[in-house]
Amino acid sequence: MNGGKFGLIFDMDGVIADTEDLNARASIRVFEDLFSLKGVRRADFEAGIGRGAEAYMKAAGDANGLAMSEDDVARAVQARQDNILSMLESDPLPAFPGILELMDAALESPEWVVAIATGSTAEKTDAVLRSARVPYGRMVVITGSEPHARKPAPDMFLAAAQRLGVEPSRCVVIEDAVSGVAAAKAAGAACIAVTNSFPAERLADADLVVHSVAEVSLETLCSLI
Repeated sequence: MNGGKFGLIFDMDGVIADTEDLNARASIRVFEDLFSLKGVRRADFEAGIGRGAEAYMKAAGDANGLAMSEDDVARAVQARQDNILSMLESDPLPAFPGILELMDAALESPEWVVAIATGSTAEKTDAVLRSARVPYGRMVVITGSEPHARKPAPDMFLAAAQRLGVEPSRCVVIEDAVSGVAAAKAAGAACIAVTNSFPAERLADADLVVHSVAEVSLETLCSLI
């Protein structure tokens, strides 16, 4: 372990870029195309945010009284990813304010190492990070294509800390989802929650809640460890 290093771990969806709107638009199209179900709203996916694509799609099915078999969920998840990749190709997503600046500051510091831990597939992760111009080649990247238990289980953050060579207690996780905050705290890491997807009161278990990552500096991170 790098006893003298600190780890900064970013969730991706809803933290690095506004993929939650993209996810919802791509998924609503799936329910119309595959199941002829109209009227699905972004709010219908809330119970699945941060829990992986399967839970995300099933949440909206449940909210609309659609019983989805395992095969239905699998087809929906694949169609959703196809839609997302197509939409990113035609309309790239920028990073949220403050994200690239905080990443650059950590990458340039001798005290910090950086990771991304997301439940998204490796293919979608690559597309989103390229779209947002994230220098992820210089980071550890954990994706949902790996066999880790999904959030709120701590496994993805524990794996990120291990690959960084840093104890989880010396890591700060940046999350936007209730399940992600729970996962970070279960891993033993400090957690900053940003209110991109949930209101502040839903994220109160985090060590710090901010409205934008632009409010966060390396000094802010150090104060939490």
